[in-house]
Parts: sequence; C-alpha cells; structure tokens
Amino acid sequence: MHRMHHEFSDTEKDPHSPHFVKDVVSMMVKTREIYAGFASDKLSAASKYYHDLPVWKTFEAFADHFITRLSWAVLYSLFYFFLIFKFDLSFFWLLLLPIHFLMGPIHGAIVNWCGHKYGYRNFKSADESRNTEPFGLFLMGELFQNNHHRFPASANFAKKWFEFDPTYFILVIMHHLGIIKLIKTNN
Repeated sequence: MHRMHHEFSDTEKDPHSPHFVKDVVSMMVKTREIYAGFASDKLSAASKYYHDLPVWKTFEAFADHFITRLSWAVLYSLFYFFLIFKFDLSFFWLLLLPIHFLMGPIHGAIVNWCGHKYGYRNFKSADESRNTEPFGLFLMGELFQNNHHRFPASANFAKKWFEFDPTYFILVIMHHLGIIKLIKTNN
C-alpha cells in the first residue's frame, strides 16, 4: 500500500489520501478496507508493488485474528494493573490504555492526514505532501512527508538545517551496533 501511495499520491487511486474522503475517520476506514482486501486476497495489486516483499500468510492470519488482538489488549491491561499495584499508582493511568490499543491506526491517520494537508513544502511535487513540524517531532520524523515523497529511499527524512528526524539517529546507532546496515543513497 505504501508503494501504491507513492505512485498515486493524492489521486483517487491513492489508498490513503485525505483529499478524496470527508474526514479522517473515513480515510482510516477506507485504508483498513483496502488493507483487509489485500490481506484476504480479495484485492490484488500489480507485482511491482510487492515483488520483493516477504510473504508471511500464516503470521498475517495470526496477527490479524480477533483473539490475537484481544490477547494483546489483555496483556497491556495486565501490565498496567501490575504497575499500578507494584508502585501504588493512581487508577487514572488506565486512561492511557486506549492510546495503546489504537496507536497504529491513529499514527497512520495523523501521518497521512496532516502530512498531506497541513504544513510547508521544501520541494515541488505533483502531490500535496507537506512537512508538519514541530508536531512531527512527536511522531519521530514521520511528518516530513514532503521530504519523504521527494527522497523515498532516504533513511533521514529531515532535509533542512532546522529539521530533526529522531528516528534517523536511532538508525545510525543501530547501524554502528551492527543491528542493521544503512545503505548510502543518492538523496
């Protein structure tokens, strides 16, 4: 879906463009429907979008199952209860649980909605991608959408002197520790 998003960014073929839906919830629902269609093989895409991606059908089925999702919710809840009782914390900490339960979809919605509607542009492009700083700092550099659309293979989404991509520095540390290997690109 991400490759499709880049090719068809901010057109009607974009799987998660904010410009062809009425609100952010509609965009999230549309994205979920397309993802579910690909996961269940009810939708297919040209091989150029997935030719070099790993396919883990069994794991995907396990991860997307209701029981698996419910199990994670129970584990998060138990962890919170453990912390509350272990450190004599307030039960108000339980109000953070919905953030954990919805973190993935909310993060994606913020990146795609705000990163294509609000902010500034460093580079001219055919799409409406934008950089939304300083808020992007809280999303670890993910809101440098204009930079990312101009240089999609770059590990560092920050391109101007005043931009900061915290994820890039984590990647550099992981590279020096031998956990990953950063590859130099022309951008």
